[in-house]
Order: sequence, then structure tokens, then C-alpha cells
Amino acid sequence: MFLSLNHYKLDVYKSARELRLECYKVLKKLPSEEKFNLIDQIRRASTSVVLNITEGCSRKSENERKRYFEIARGSVIELDSCFDIIFESEYLSLLDLEKAGAKLKTTFILLSGMLK
Repeated sequence: MFLSLNHYKLDVYKSARELRLECYKVLKKLPSEEKFNLIDQIRRASTSVVLNITEGCSRKSENERKRYFEIARGSVIELDSCFDIIFESEYLSLLDLEKAGAKLKTTFILLSGMLK
């Protein structure tokens, strides 16, 4: 935000931030009984994606960078499972999850490309 670092320009970083915002929109629709379970988990995982991309971009070593990108991608996969639980629990429909799902796919594809 205050530093003019290169990761702000990356599509994967922009996509991860958009994914996080969409996740927070989904959270507003979940029942309050999920506050200490799915809601907290989705908050942590969606934030983890953004922060691990950021930290990975700050690393000098390619191996270190890839490790942070792998962690970020793992958090994206975790979010996918959370959305599956939300759908199976009938908290939300696929239509309700569509925007977040599209951002999730884009972020996953971009992160996978960075790991090649």
C-alpha cells in the first residue's frame, strides 16, 4: 500500500485480492453459527492467499518464492473445499458462490502458472 513494490502489478496478486473480497461477500450470507468454523476458516485462507503471494514476491531465491506460491495455492484449494461444504450444507446455492468460484479458478490458474 505505502511501498511501490512489483507484486502490486501482478495479475495473480490482483486476482487474489479480488478473491478475498468475494469470499468476504460470501461470509455475510452464512449463518451466524458458522462464525467460529467456516467463517473464520475462509477469512484466514483468503487472507493467506494474498499474504503468501506478497511474501513470495519479496524472496530472492526461486525455491523460496515457489514455496510461498505453493502455500498460497494450498489456501485456494482449501477455499474450494470450504465452498463445497457451504453448498453441501445448503447454506448457499451454486449461483450464490459463482463469483467467488470464478475468482478462485482464476487465482488457481495464475498461481499454477507461477509454479512452472
